[in-house]
Amino acid sequence: MTTTLRPAEPLRHHPDGTRSRRYQVCVNSRPVGEIHLGTSPSFGDSMARVVDVRIDEPDRRRGRGTVAALAAEEVARGWGCTQIEALVPASADIALRLFDALGYTLRNRGMEKRLGTTAPGLPQGSTARPMTEADFAAWYEYEYEGYAHLWIERGFPEATAYAKARSDHERLLPHGLATDGMVFSVLEHEGARVGTLWLALQDTRAYVFDVETDAGLRGRGHGRTLMLLAERQAIEAGRPVIGLNVHAGNTAAERLYESLGYETTFRSLAKPLL
Repeated sequence: MTTTLRPAEPLRHHPDGTRSRRYQVCVNSRPVGEIHLGTSPSFGDSMARVVDVRIDEPDRRRGRGTVAALAAEEVARGWGCTQIEALVPASADIALRLFDALGYTLRNRGMEKRLGTTAPGLPQGSTARPMTEADFAAWYEYEYEGYAHLWIERGFPEATAYAKARSDHERLLPHGLATDGMVFSVLEHEGARVGTLWLALQDTRAYVFDVETDAGLRGRGHGRTLMLLAERQAIEAGRPVIGLNVHAGNTAAERLYESLGYETTFRSLAKPLL
C-alpha cells in the first residue's frame, strides 16, 4: 500500500510571516488522517514545524504516521527549510516514540505548576527589589548575548541565532523595562545581589522567561529562592498558574523545578533536514 499526502487547503500565509498547510494522509487515495505543517514564528522559513499529526484509529499502528512524517519532511525541504521541529504534548507517548524513531532530539520542554492562594515567603536574609534602569541595561545585554549563544550551541548559524534573539526581545519587550505585564527583579541575600528574575504576567497565568543566579554564587539555594519569588509575585498578581521553559541538558534546573512541583506539559523536538 502507498501512503501519500494530499493538500487539504491552499498554502496559508499568516500575519506573523509564517506559512502553513494541512494535508490529508492517504493510503491508496483513501484518507486515513491529517498532518498540519507550518514554519516557526521564531526561526521563520529556516525551520518547519509539525503542528499536528493524526491517524484515524482503524489505521493506527501500521506505520502510517511514520510515513506521513517523512513525507512532511520532504515538503519542508521543498519549502527551503533546513530544520524541522515538533511540539509533543506530555501525554502523547505514541507521538514521542514516533519522532524519536525518526531521529528527532529533545530541544526543550514546557513545564507548569498550579499555585495556591498563599504566597510563599523567602528564606531569612533574602529580599527582592525591582530592577533599576541601570540594572536592566546590564541585564539585557548579558541575557541577549546568552540567549543567542544558546541557539548557536544547538547548531543554528550565528546570523540566525542573533536574528532570533533580536526578534524575540523586540516582540516581548517593546518598551524595555517599562513593558506592560513584565516584572523584573533583583534578588539580594544579606544585602548583596545574588540573582535576577524576569516574570511575565499573562492574561491567565504567569510565565518565567528568565531566572539566573549570578556566577560564582550557584549551588547555594538562590535559584530556589528566585523561583519562590516568582511564585509569590504570580500569586499576588492573581495568576493561578505559572509556566516556564527548560532547555535539554539543564539537569540542575530540571531537578529544581520538579522538586518544586512543576510538571511537564509538552516537549519540543527538532531534527536537521539534510
